[in-house]
Amino acid sequence: MERPPSAPEKPIPQQSFYSIEYPGYVKDASVPIAVNALGGQGKIDQAFKRVAGKTQPMLELSLRPGNPFAHPIMGEVSNTNNLVLKVVKRKRKKKNPDDPEIGEYTASIAGVTAKTVRFRAMADFQYQPDLQDPISELRLAMDRMDVDYLASYSIPKQDSDISPLDPELETDASKALRLFPPPIFSRQTIPQGYNFKANTASIVSTTVDEETGEEHKRMINRMRWKGYGPASIMFSEAQVPDKPPATVEAERDQVNQRILTRLNELFKERAIWTRMSLFNQFSAVDSRDILNSKLLLPLCCYVFQDGPWRDTLVRFSYDPRKDPSSRFYQRLYFRNANHPISRPSVTSRRQDRINVAELNRGQDPQDAPRKDSHIFDGQTLTKETAAFQLCDITDPMLREMIHDPDGLREDCNERDGWYTAHKLDQIKAVLRFKFFSLLEGYVPTDDECRKLISADESGPSKTPTTHRSTKLRAGKHNMAKGALRPEDAAAMRLRATLDRNIKNFQPSR
Repeated sequence: MERPPSAPEKPIPQQSFYSIEYPGYVKDASVPIAVNALGGQGKIDQAFKRVAGKTQPMLELSLRPGNPFAHPIMGEVSNTNNLVLKVVKRKRKKKNPDDPEIGEYTASIAGVTAKTVRFRAMADFQYQPDLQDPISELRLAMDRMDVDYLASYSIPKQDSDISPLDPELETDASKALRLFPPPIFSRQTIPQGYNFKANTASIVSTTVDEETGEEHKRMINRMRWKGYGPASIMFSEAQVPDKPPATVEAERDQVNQRILTRLNELFKERAIWTRMSLFNQFSAVDSRDILNSKLLLPLCCYVFQDGPWRDTLVRFSYDPRKDPSSRFYQRLYFRNANHPISRPSVTSRRQDRINVAELNRGQDPQDAPRKDSHIFDGQTLTKETAAFQLCDITDPMLREMIHDPDGLREDCNERDGWYTAHKLDQIKAVLRFKFFSLLEGYVPTDDECRKLISADESGPSKTPTTHRSTKLRAGKHNMAKGALRPEDAAAMRLRATLDRNIKNFQPSR
């Protein structure tokens, strides 16, 4: 089989051309108009001669030449390798008038187009201000360099009769506001396909008003996350919850009934617990299940958002504000400035889980977690943060102060609970002194604590705190958390900084 002959080679002329894909109809008579809209022949030559670098060469097309407020359409100069064909049509003379017209076409390559301007971007938003406004005339005069107008220009006075706040003004308001367009409205040049679709998790919920019988429809997310938490109240609220929220009660069958029964028994033994003291009554595995379930605690207790029992778990229907014996459940907390607040690493958390697993198998009973970490005896340090309930303080001196009936109130206070402010400040001072002394490795004596109390009472800067007439607002204070006074907190931060500097700059041997 013979191979077909190859196409003949023809040389391409070296003549180069530039092309512009003009977004409009261009005839022979309208070519000057199109060139003027592109900025003139000089702008066109400059765009094609510019070498592409960091910024791509652009050519602006103004559909309203001479109007500085009209935003142009941007065209990109792209590199191309297109051929320019020259097509010639020759007509034959007709022998008869009725004969159809016969033409002969010939095409030849005239050259190559190396660059092409393409207008593919969207046009910017357009806004036409009042061209008769003095500021518009000033802008036009700056374009044509009208020195006489610029020299004679003066700032026009605002018409006091026109107020932009007058609702009757509709057509004159825009003139009074003098809203002149910015250099650009939008930077979005490519149309975006939004593909709006209905959320598959959204459903229509219909509710009927019991009084009027009117139906109301709204969209709800059936896959939304349902947060479960204990019922919470403010100290100022009169009633305490007597049952869990409806959303929590509906999931009662989904929890571990053995742990739930044990929790109810503990709340019968003791009406108020802290989370640490409550978790210390369970094994590590059960404590983890209580944290992960998010339902066990809300089924057994409620919480106060402020007040002396803030951050504690309270048994349903029990109101500590009406029971003077609930003063032993009040919680004292103060920050340890030396305690680093850092998130444990993944490695340390994994090792903790391994230790718990080995503990449950009975391999290493010496690694058992301290079940008395919520108790303060004044002799041993169980943790590095100070947060204790008064009933969990077994130190003899502090216990005597806590059970002293002379420092009690007749009515429960929002900040100090059933204790007077003076008595509670004494308990906080001794607890703070003993706790931070243990952190430094020193066990203080009761005599030192008594001297501390007497020094505070006899000091010239001591201000009486027995009576407080200022009402504390919820959420704007650290209620019943025993926060340090500003000067004490500053002194502790300074001491912690000095200790760190001494440790960092200690000479090595």
